[in-house]
Amino acid sequence: MAIGDVFTRHPASVGQTWVQHGRFALAVSGTLTLAAVAAAVHALVPALCETTASRAVDRLHAQIHGLRDADAVMVEPTEFPLA
Repeated sequence: MAIGDVFTRHPASVGQTWVQHGRFALAVSGTLTLAAVAAAVHALVPALCETTASRAVDRLHAQIHGLRDADAVMVEPTEFPLA
């Protein structure tokens, strides 16, 4: 594998240049950071940011994979224990 492949193979596999893929990945990173802050605020004060993080995740999912169909199964919080 050539050194350049490390930077271009994956972006090309999703139809992007290295720069386009970098911009998209940084935008996703920013959205996830803001969602994480909103989730932390919600953890402290449940009346605030009630759906902010989940809406951000849904938007990202739609951008990456297309819109979720109405019958999509939502993950229950009990499926991911904190411990």
